[in-house]
Amino acid sequence: MENSDRYRQYLTVTNVLIAVNVIVFVIEEFAGGSENTEVAVSFGALYAPYVLAGEWWRLVSAMFVHFGMEHLVMNMISLAAIGRYAEEFFGPVRYLILYMLSGIGGNVLTLVSDVHSSAYAVSAGASGAICGLMAVFILFALLPGLRRAFPMRRVLFAIFLILAPGLTDHTISMTAHLGGLITGILTTGVLYLTMRHRS
Repeated sequence: MENSDRYRQYLTVTNVLIAVNVIVFVIEEFAGGSENTEVAVSFGALYAPYVLAGEWWRLVSAMFVHFGMEHLVMNMISLAAIGRYAEEFFGPVRYLILYMLSGIGGNVLTLVSDVHSSAYAVSAGASGAICGLMAVFILFALLPGLRRAFPMRRVLFAIFLILAPGLTDHTISMTAHLGGLITGILTTGVLYLTMRHRS
């Protein structure tokens, strides 16, 4: 029983997502380098012309592709720190829905922005999905039983810190971050209402 409990403790959706991202990254490195644009595209990075040509699966696959070790490590640290709260609150299924929809939402906004500006760039990473998870902390700040531990000012400041680097670093996709956050807020609201209704 103790061993099964220990396995259950480590076999969380957050840990599985981290493992998948790391495995994909290692394969990228062996395939020619994670910072190689051609490798990233071949592994499913977001590139508007290809998506518009019918490769819509890139809206999902791009969430698991990263450019360089720093990109991967920063995102996985954030996922480990934020994901455990969201997974514990919503449970594995709702949490995975929130994560995936947020990532897709971030990629959709990036796609729309690229098409509108005709400035096609290759983009990838889990940051859109992670920004979507931040919506859970906004919910915590609104709930009577949790708002003391998660004051709104602190939550909004944390969101600002995540978004701020994109204001000066043009290699960071602000559209992915904003799209993920907006989708996360909407999805969190729906998931919470359905959870309350069922309970």
